[in-house]
Amino acid sequence: MVREIAENELNDLLRLYLHLHEKSLPEMDEHLKRTWDCILKDENHHIIVNEIDGKIISSCVCVIIPNLTRNVRPYAIIENVVTHSDFRRKGHATECLNFAKEIAQKSGCYKIMLLTGSKDEATLDFYKNAVYNSTDKTAFIQWLE
Repeated sequence: MVREIAENELNDLLRLYLHLHEKSLPEMDEHLKRTWDCILKDENHHIIVNEIDGKIISSCVCVIIPNLTRNVRPYAIIENVVTHSDFRRKGHATECLNFAKEIAQKSGCYKIMLLTGSKDEATLDFYKNAVYNSTDKTAFIQWLE
């Protein structure tokens, strides 16, 4: 079942992120709690999860960005697309991306942008099959310390 995350599912999400690029669970400190609270209160920040038998097995984040161009239409950014390694290649992440697309469409977005750090051909093919392309724009990233 694909849906938006519930407030009490932070720990489940953080455990899923161990299948993304995280090496350990973050400390449950005040900074983490404030960040989680901020995300939950932000109507433009959507954490989408896919669950099977009550276990979160896939997720992505969709953030709607208000915009002054394109007839004052917002755009969406997708990040943190992840599926638990035991559940990959079964369409779960695609279901999350489709849910994110529905949110973007309902919000009046004119585009969705998705960036990946992966160079793995299977991952890149996954995004291409989900109808994302890498030809329209060029992404540049500046990492901040």
